Amino acid sequence: MPDLTLLFRSFGHMALPRYGLALAAAWLAAAPAAAEEAPPPLAPSAERVYVAPPPVEPSAADYGQDSNDIDAEILLPAARDDDRDGDRIWARNYISIAAGVLSSPDYSGSDDRRLLPGFYVRGRYDGYSFSTRGTNFQVDLIRQRRGQKTDFKFGPIISLRADRTGSVKDPQVEALGKRKLAVEAGLFAGITQTGVITSAHDQIGLRVVALKDVSGRHGSWAASPTIDYGTPLSKRAFIGVSASMNFYGKGFGRYYYDIDPLGSAASGLPVYSGAGAKAGAGKYSFGVAGAYSLSGDLRKGFVLIGGAQYSRLTGRFADSPIVAQAGKPGQWLFGGGLAYQF
Repeated sequence: MPDLTLLFRSFGHMALPRYGLALAAAWLAAAPAAAEEAPPPLAPSAERVYVAPPPVEPSAADYGQDSNDIDAEILLPAARDDDRDGDRIWARNYISIAAGVLSSPDYSGSDDRRLLPGFYVRGRYDGYSFSTRGTNFQVDLIRQRRGQKTDFKFGPIISLRADRTGSVKDPQVEALGKRKLAVEAGLFAGITQTGVITSAHDQIGLRVVALKDVSGRHGSWAASPTIDYGTPLSKRAFIGVSASMNFYGKGFGRYYYDIDPLGSAASGLPVYSGAGAKAGAGKYSFGVAGAYSLSGDLRKGFVLIGGAQYSRLTGRFADSPIVAQAGKPGQWLFGGGLAYQF
């Protein structure tokens, strides 16, 4: 999910700070990578019998967060400029750290669930912003000036896609075999505007992320446009929403959703080649998230964060037996945790 910038409303004669924010049910799990900065993803045979494979110990990747397909991030407001500091040119330096728990699908398209630990780190130094979310890392190369209303974003992003790299609860999908960890690299670009609807402090943002597999796993690409909106409810509370669409290349569909004759014989699922037939839209997502400061000020101290996201696989991806028979196309993701901002 997106970059949402949080600005606070005025109380009396004091203009309260603006905050940046990233919807992070994301920092916890797995869908197309968004990159945020924080201002303040053949016919079947007639009869088959398959034997479920013996249980396998989860690999380390099981406990990672495949953030490439996460579109909703728990809201974590970022530090804002101190308007009294008139000599400073660039937006103020800060660092935020969050940790929590995510309830997510076992894999993209699964009807089983699992709990994962989540973490998130982001910051800004001399106007340059950076963030990690699960298994990705990104840097905004366009410096942010103090107090600016329109913020352009552009920079590199690198992600690890860990979908189905560990054990899978469904025995038929498990019988198809593990997928290898994919390393994806690419770029993100976007724009956010502050003061658009409810007050001088809300923000709307548009962002596009494009990733290419550089590890030779699925050998393809993934891209996702995202739109988000966030607004402060008070000095200590914030809420945001986002929507995104994921597009995938042919190799991506072939690697994660097609089933060849060998896999069909091992799993009992029918042969399927539709997902890798051509590139196209594969998933859409809607998210909502919020933050509440325990210190009374979202600029510093401890913050409770939480969010929910609904995603649905579409078209040839939803028709794959991995989804249509062994799983389901519509899935919920829930996350919550605690953040601390310096």
